[in-house]
Amino acid sequence: MRLQTAFAALISTTAASFPARLAQRHSDVGLVERQAYPYPAFTINQIIDHFPESPRYEPHPKGTFKQRYFFDDTYYKPGGPVYLYLSGETSGTSRFSSLQTGIIQILMEATNGLGVILENRYYGQSFPYNDSSTDHLAFLTTEQTIADNAYFAQHAVFPGVGGNLTAPGTPWILYGGSLAGAQTAFSVKTYGDILYGGIGSSATTKAVLAYPVWYDPIQKFAPQDCVASINAIIEKMDTLVATKNQAAIQELKAIFGLEALSDIRDFAMTIAFTLGGPMNYPTSTWQELNWYPAYSANDFWNFCGNVSNIDAPSSVTEVDWILANYTAGEPWVNLGNYANYFKINFLPLCPEGVSLDSTECFGTQNTCTEAGLYQVAKSEPPRLISEVLQVDYTQQWCNWAFPKGKYNAIPSTPDLERVNVYGGYSVEADRLAHIDGGVDVWLDVCFHSHFAPARVSTDLRPEYLIAGGGHHWDSYGILDVAAEPNYIREAHLWEIRTVKKWLRDFGSWKR
Repeated sequence: MRLQTAFAALISTTAASFPARLAQRHSDVGLVERQAYPYPAFTINQIIDHFPESPRYEPHPKGTFKQRYFFDDTYYKPGGPVYLYLSGETSGTSRFSSLQTGIIQILMEATNGLGVILENRYYGQSFPYNDSSTDHLAFLTTEQTIADNAYFAQHAVFPGVGGNLTAPGTPWILYGGSLAGAQTAFSVKTYGDILYGGIGSSATTKAVLAYPVWYDPIQKFAPQDCVASINAIIEKMDTLVATKNQAAIQELKAIFGLEALSDIRDFAMTIAFTLGGPMNYPTSTWQELNWYPAYSANDFWNFCGNVSNIDAPSSVTEVDWILANYTAGEPWVNLGNYANYFKINFLPLCPEGVSLDSTECFGTQNTCTEAGLYQVAKSEPPRLISEVLQVDYTQQWCNWAFPKGKYNAIPSTPDLERVNVYGGYSVEADRLAHIDGGVDVWLDVCFHSHFAPARVSTDLRPEYLIAGGGHHWDSYGILDVAAEPNYIREAHLWEIRTVKKWLRDFGSWKR
């Protein structure tokens, strides 16, 4: 599918490039001297449709597909557990750092375990079909994905490793972050007779249609002079929209170099890319900040630093006054800085018509069909994005990206119950741990949400909130837990203790 405007091209560029770019940054960290491609790929014949009686998947295919996995037995000793890392919304190869330096390496070393990465269906090279038609994407659902995990645990083989390591005879402990964290939680709750345990990190287990609180951590914790400037600019912009001042709106678009965009929502979304979203964005944001510099990115700090730059040249600061006649002589403080940064760093990312037929769009498919989480503007100021960005606008992109097929169509709005049926804020099971970050943009759809009940941790159902932590920060490591920052070190030590406690009881569970 081709999109004709420069804005639409930027959207598709985002979908195609962002996950790959981020994954590349995470996998290229030179913390260990290993080959660039250290793990050979193995495949399992995975069932396309685990639910042959469900009318949801008619007509039912009877085939299988090759699902890739990669494993590391460096620390394994007979009797040790298997740690299954769910790759989530990217290729399995992009998750190698989890085996080399991250949480799986940490747990393998502590317990003589084997680590394995399972590539999510429809990502990397694990395709049930050769195209991404809406009909064929019908099998990219939460319930099919978590059924993959249970089936894999029961049938996996590890060439060169002696013995039968399948579940439930061997303790399988899952780990996933973000969407994969939710899949971890759902898998353990649904298939607890097969899967011994799991750790859901920043697990987005609650589905909601609109998710304006994505921007709350930025409002609260980002540099406040930057935040105040953006809030004020957006409030002035929304006033122009409310009063239908088309001349002023056109001037504002031109300041950003986006005068060709006719829909004010397209303009509002495009300038919001600097912050993140809604839905897609081409550079790193608050979400991609990390405790370890090699895994982090300075894009957000660069943006905020430029917005609040008090030493900008007059050619930039003079822009603050261009629209003052529309706001009773009041300047748009730091508008010039904002627009200048956007034109230098984002406008060049707008090529002519780019295809949306990319596997990296499949994460959006989950958003459009089941999870929701549309990053819309809040109902009242202060706002970091314009109030014109609401559910109907995001839904429009879903409808364009996934046209109706012969047998399958996306719902008019996401079917949230497909996710919330597992428990929403309270997805709980024995040996299911939840760990979240206190300043994560996705916190309020996770276990420690401000909207969730008060939590009480136990050995069987443990929970941990990393103060000042971001999005699944515990996923990452540096091959030396003792040298990590205190709040990360203690989270990793907690995870080690938690898993060791579980493993002590495996014999009685197995019987």
